[in-house]
Amino acid sequence: MGKQHLILGTLTDYVTGQTLVDTHDERARQTIARVLLDDKGYDRADIITGTNLSLTVDDDSGTVRVDFLVEIGGRAAMVVLYGPGAIVSRQRPTLAVTRLLKPYVIPYAVISNGREAHIMDSSSGKVIAEGLPAIFSKAELAEKTASLAPATLTPERIDKEKRILFCMEVLSERECATYRCNLS
Repeated sequence: MGKQHLILGTLTDYVTGQTLVDTHDERARQTIARVLLDDKGYDRADIITGTNLSLTVDDDSGTVRVDFLVEIGGRAAMVVLYGPGAIVSRQRPTLAVTRLLKPYVIPYAVISNGREAHIMDSSSGKVIAEGLPAIFSKAELAEKTASLAPATLTPERIDKEKRILFCMEVLSERECATYRCNLS
């Protein structure tokens, strides 16, 4: 079971050049990719797409897709996630991704639906800017992260972040898949 989407054909991923299934969600991801590459000056080598973050909570496992991981100088500096609809409800799981994906807290998080964006400081969780144009350029991100020391979390905090992300993404996805199946 998985998400059901209207399939519109295929498209070429703007970052990797791979052929992907064309859906409305994928088109929004491609809009975000174009902003990063064309407007913000990132190189394709700076962006890792489609990473899966595996989670295990209370003997139950699942994965969360990380749409874009932006690296500066070989170090993860920003996570950009796509989320359909109202992005305010997706801020917390996006922050959890920045706190779990690496052994250190990735400094910045962006959640976007392809039209709007919230840019957040991952340590404080605060929204520091809004809108696609406000996403940091490569030069801005390099400047902001140049002197940052890597932040880490306690094991207790890591467990809490896992539970938050698992509930808000993995379990909610399963619920949606079950609900859709029961509608047929």
